[in-house]
Amino acid sequence: MKTFLFIGANSDMAIEARKLMEMQGDKVISISRSENTYFPDFIEGNPVLNEFPEIESTFDGLVYFPGSITLKPFRSLKSTDFQAEFEINVLGAINSLQKYSSRMNEGASVVLFSTVAVQVGMPFHSAVSMAKGAVEGLTRALAAEFAPKIRVNCIAPSLTHTKMAEKFLSSPEKIDAVAQRHPLKKVGSVAVLAKSIVYLLSDSSAWMTGQILHLDGGMSSVKV
Repeated sequence: MKTFLFIGANSDMAIEARKLMEMQGDKVISISRSENTYFPDFIEGNPVLNEFPEIESTFDGLVYFPGSITLKPFRSLKSTDFQAEFEINVLGAINSLQKYSSRMNEGASVVLFSTVAVQVGMPFHSAVSMAKGAVEGLTRALAAEFAPKIRVNCIAPSLTHTKMAEKFLSSPEKIDAVAQRHPLKKVGSVAVLAKSIVYLLSDSSAWMTGQILHLDGGMSSVKV
């Protein structure tokens, strides 16, 4: 049995990934800012403000889930908007790793999250692309610094069926419009992302670090 730490553990992806990991006999310790009935071992914390609990366990992996989808025209964005994006996506991940990386076992794996919008320029994405671009840079830098003890990889999805994205997928017409933008003509699923998280945390990816895994229906690399 291995032990993993999920930060932002009330997200749809975290819930599904936790189910998969517990089915294979692993333990997941959860930190979230809002209690969720899926997590009886809930520990309250705030990843942005660096209010993290002390945990005695050592870990075989850490996943930082918190993120945001702030889409606004560049002209209407204020410096506080960019700061908020940077704090939740980048500083939250940094604070988490500074707190817990010393508790990680040999061969541990870190999983962070980016977005397809870093690779593909999109209107109204300047704030989130700025922050997630920093996450990708952080991924590569920490993969080098933590090697060979700890692996660090990042998942860069396109729009996925989650609560955070529901306003963009709130009708069959919107879902179809989003699907048609992707070469594979469908919207991402939480189930697929969860399986990818499990893969990156597992020994099956033991020779993989510093990589950005593009789970985006081909949007970042294929034109049809």
